[in-house]
Amino acid sequence: MTLFNMNKEIFFKLAKLFNDNGYRLFVIGGTSRDYLLNKEVYDYDFVSDATPMDMKKFLPEANYHFEKYGSVRIKVDGVHVDITTLRIEEGYSDYRHPSKITYVKEIEKDYVRRDFTINAIYLDEKLNVIDPANGVIDLKNKIIRFIGDPEKRIKEDPLRILRAERFAKKLNFVIEPKSLEAIEKYRDLLAKINPEKIKEEIRKSELK
Repeated sequence: MTLFNMNKEIFFKLAKLFNDNGYRLFVIGGTSRDYLLNKEVYDYDFVSDATPMDMKKFLPEANYHFEKYGSVRIKVDGVHVDITTLRIEEGYSDYRHPSKITYVKEIEKDYVRRDFTINAIYLDEKLNVIDPANGVIDLKNKIIRFIGDPEKRIKEDPLRILRAERFAKKLNFVIEPKSLEAIEKYRDLLAKINPEKIKEEIRKSELK
């Protein structure tokens, strides 16, 4: 299938720059998901084995305001692109943010921190699919499924409850039984989330 829903040249241009400097770049999250669903891509999210400190050597014009979180933003051909370093996350004492981040080089270590299988599909420099969580199968079957233990993932970040419901509504997917059971069991944890974050998710769910 030929897809025209993403400006692939933006990714190819950046991927070559990263490769030329000894690093790799991958499409991830909603970007790869919507690309594979042949939906219009509005947000450009990439991941790399390069750290923000590494990127400063060949992307000096990028915005490093959130570099302590391993996140860099750059504007390419008028499009904002977010690049995050592959990482392991540990501890979610505030029910939202990890208390420790460790940068890694392997996708196999990065993907387990992500929320849903359909958001953990990586595309390499040639847009080949790397799918450690079997997200492509869930895309085809229109299923929302947490990665790993649904209860653990919700207790890490209860906002994932609303994200699961938003994606199910937006994509016309169904939430698989174990994930749905965990959502209902821990819905009360949403009370621990910043109300503005709740409102933001609700606003996103109302967008067409």
